[in-house]
Amino acid sequence: MAHTTSTPLANSGDSKIDITYIDHSGFAVVTPTAILVFDYFNDPTHSLPNLIKHNPGLPVYFLVSHHHYDHFNPDIFNLAQEAERVYVLSDDIKPQQVPDRIDAAWVRPGVTIDSLPGNIKVQAYGSTDVGVSFVVTLPSGQTIFHAGDLNYWHWNKEATVDEVKRAYGRFVKVLQSIMLDHKSLNVAFFPVDPRLGDDYADGARLFLENILVDTFIPMHFWGDYKSGCDFDNYTTDNTDSFCLHIPGETLSLQGKMALRSTDTIIAR
Repeated sequence: MAHTTSTPLANSGDSKIDITYIDHSGFAVVTPTAILVFDYFNDPTHSLPNLIKHNPGLPVYFLVSHHHYDHFNPDIFNLAQEAERVYVLSDDIKPQQVPDRIDAAWVRPGVTIDSLPGNIKVQAYGSTDVGVSFVVTLPSGQTIFHAGDLNYWHWNKEATVDEVKRAYGRFVKVLQSIMLDHKSLNVAFFPVDPRLGDDYADGARLFLENILVDTFIPMHFWGDYKSGCDFDNYTTDNTDSFCLHIPGETLSLQGKMALRSTDTIIAR
């Protein structure tokens, strides 16, 4: 696919990122200044401890979009104890679920936290379920979006016309709030849930039609990745899409090249 760079980057050495699929909606993103862990829920291949071991000295961010069990595992408070840890938690998570020893940053839609370790900036946006979605900006200027449970959640075959309209309106409202700050994003993780049936990709399609995304990675497919990775059905020509569905699989992005853990080089 054709590729359009949406955000000016620093030199290639400062812009390289490695994206590892942990499971479900969980990803670890290794950047030059920090390790970002989104919605850790399960780590069947023990990817995260290995990443931390091979990147000593980097602060580890745990970003949790909401309290649902498939996005939030309290075990994160026991992980990465050898590293500097930063916890950015949606405020729908109950404080009693967080140990007293943990100094967490609580966010809701509209909150921005900057000047964090590794010179990381975190912006929280809304969701169409509970909690938040995230945009993380790196020192290089690269932007990484994680949707959490933000999606155009509707079942046309079961919902009434009014219910579908309300679902659409809720989704568009959040999408517009993101677009006010970000006309483009370098990386986006977004739900493509097969439980929606024929409507599984409607949210992703709307998202990609309105925000220029360099690299798109689907998530939240409950092990049934085939439809979510059928990119011809919903992605745009100016977006590179990658199917990470095997826990522990890694995609390295640098400049106009992508390298998967299978050692297959993909021209972007």
